[in-house]
Amino acid sequence: MAMTDLLSAEDIKKAVGAFSAAESFNYKKFFEMVGLKKKSPEDVKKVFHILDKDRSGFIEEEELKFVLKGFTPDGRDLSDKETKALLAAGDKDGDGKIGAD
Repeated sequence: MAMTDLLSAEDIKKAVGAFSAAESFNYKKFFEMVGLKKKSPEDVKKVFHILDKDRSGFIEEEELKFVLKGFTPDGRDLSDKETKALLAAGDKDGDGKIGAD
């Protein structure tokens, strides 16, 4: 399954482009722009599984660094600061990774 099976290619392009500058990534705005906020929990989990490159059932810090590339190959890598902020926002139990729930 490709990201464009779940999200609009145009929305992905706009969202990734909006955060192309270093240190500009805002996960709340990005997820809204890409259309995830309007998706069902099932579709959000499908997106999660696409981003879970090692199929561990979790998205670890190393995978988060490449989250924009998970939406489109043209995406940039997140900085360490951006990656840590995204991890902190999604890691609800403090285990250093983000689960599908």
